[in-house]
Amino acid sequence: MDSEVMQVLSPVQVVALVGVLGVGAQWVAWRFRLPAIVLMLGIGLLVGPVMGLFLPDRDLGPIYKPLISVAVAIILFEGGLTLEYHRLRDAKGPVRRLVYLGAPLGWLLSTLVLWLAVGLTWQSAAVFGGVMVVTGPTVIAPMLRQARLRARPAQVLQWEAIINDPVGALIAVLVLEVVMVLETGLSAGQAVWLLGSGIGFAALAGLAAGKGMEIAFRRAWIPEYMKVPVLFVTVIAIFAVTDSILHESGLLAVTIMGMFLANAKLSSYTELHRFKEHATILLVSGVFVLMAASLDFATLTQLTWRAALFVILTVALVRPLQVLLPLLGSNLPMKERWLIALTGPRGVVMVAISGLFGDQLVEAGIADGALLAPLSFIIVLASVIIHGFTLAPLARRLGLTGAESPGLLIVGGSPFSVALAQALEKADVVSLIADTNRQHLTKARHAGIPTFYGDILGETAEHQVEFIAYPSVLTASDNDAYNTLVATDLGPEMGRDAIWQLSRMKDNSRHALPAQLGGQRVNGKLTFEDVNQRLAEGWTLRSTRLTDEYDLEAWEAERPGAEPFVVVSKSSGLRFIGPDQPVGAQSGDWVTAFLPPELSAARDAAAKALAEEAGDVAQEQREKKEKGT
Repeated sequence: MDSEVMQVLSPVQVVALVGVLGVGAQWVAWRFRLPAIVLMLGIGLLVGPVMGLFLPDRDLGPIYKPLISVAVAIILFEGGLTLEYHRLRDAKGPVRRLVYLGAPLGWLLSTLVLWLAVGLTWQSAAVFGGVMVVTGPTVIAPMLRQARLRARPAQVLQWEAIINDPVGALIAVLVLEVVMVLETGLSAGQAVWLLGSGIGFAALAGLAAGKGMEIAFRRAWIPEYMKVPVLFVTVIAIFAVTDSILHESGLLAVTIMGMFLANAKLSSYTELHRFKEHATILLVSGVFVLMAASLDFATLTQLTWRAALFVILTVALVRPLQVLLPLLGSNLPMKERWLIALTGPRGVVMVAISGLFGDQLVEAGIADGALLAPLSFIIVLASVIIHGFTLAPLARRLGLTGAESPGLLIVGGSPFSVALAQALEKADVVSLIADTNRQHLTKARHAGIPTFYGDILGETAEHQVEFIAYPSVLTASDNDAYNTLVATDLGPEMGRDAIWQLSRMKDNSRHALPAQLGGQRVNGKLTFEDVNQRLAEGWTLRSTRLTDEYDLEAWEAERPGAEPFVVVSKSSGLRFIGPDQPVGAQSGDWVTAFLPPELSAARDAAAKALAEEAGDVAQEQREKKEKGT
């Protein structure tokens, strides 16, 4: 039967199916620690060109391309919303070099490869070269966590991805504007005027919209509960109005609008940004599945061997030159430069942008614009697989891996925080203690424990604390409200399953907080006063490693009255024991527990006796050696 006549799914069913498949793929990827991109690509190809369950052009009809356009506009707005100027200004030297020099160099090199090696026209090569600058922050973060890199190269890779994400999109949008103007067949003067007026119009429209939103938010013209919906509608309206007045200017306008709002320092910025992140996850998932389902295998056959050459040159030539040349003369060690140069996975944003831009190039008469979407799928899939399998071995070969056990950020300096950090040190867990009171950090500094003096939620911490090295957080200061604030603020970024909090000192029904605030409670009802009082009474925190012969039952039998507090596992990381939770420790895991005073004293006496016995044995050996000589 003719596929154009056969209607398998209605548009509503397609939208629902795409949402379920896209978000479902991301959940499965999180659950089983798999790359979400590979799952979404496989699902899109399976339900689209392979099974023919739905084909976007067929089942969505004329609304397919407008939906993609609006989705990409929101994605680009969210990208602009992440580009805060102070981040770029305060970023470390290597990151600034990779943005100021690396991004333009990467665009130029990618354009040359696409033009000379792949055989694209210069128009398609220049547009896709801009998209190639984007390395994909949503892809690099899980790779860095899995590879357990040292803090400095991991931070450079993460910051480069975050900042270059909107920069690459902006380059691609500007190049598309240039190409579209040149394809009109106007004279040089007319083309320059049209291009200048188009970019100027889009910039002014984006700035005006951003300024209007800033004024409306600051003067409370919009109630708090309507700020996100108003902003969402404004983005779509600005895109539609500017694009209808001057074709292709809408994407540039919303990108500039996002950049303006990112630097307006609005009090509601965090809520707006998080909402946009959630919307972007939904849109990116949907766009990726739709683009994969719309792929035509006949188009893929046009790539032939050139696609493989494109991947090889991108991974082995373009990316290394894009990193190594800008970092010449920097203070970054050569090993770290090579690790960064050989790590550049691309993400789903590239597919979303290149698919839309490719369609627009085709409509302008540039036929090979149809190759942009297949090429983007190939480079995304290849780069994720290549770097996903090579990053950890390469880091180990270069000696740039961190500790196998995860780090812990402890908010609040106290005797308990120091004791916990010292106990976890035996399990190879590196802890960082942060406090806004310098005096509270004195004991930690004397014990050689890393510390941070300042507000962990402030801008200084954002640039000085390497959060990627501390995937788990325990809020344990003497201020319950601050503990709750920190846990609530860091939860969406780091995952609430990684945020822990001591129980509030007043946690009865009258003072109880909503369940969505704060972090996970540890060890029943232990409060800040409880844990520090225990230490004052002679309780200690000790870490013990379980083995096949010395399992959890043997550990419990030998330590009556001990209360397990933390379990450190190589497979699942660091986990505090919550209320009514089983310890669940297995062979190879470390158990850190509170030992009561009598047990602590007995173990200290036994340790002292062993030390004395060892000293006696050593003395006896020395005496024998002296007699022998």
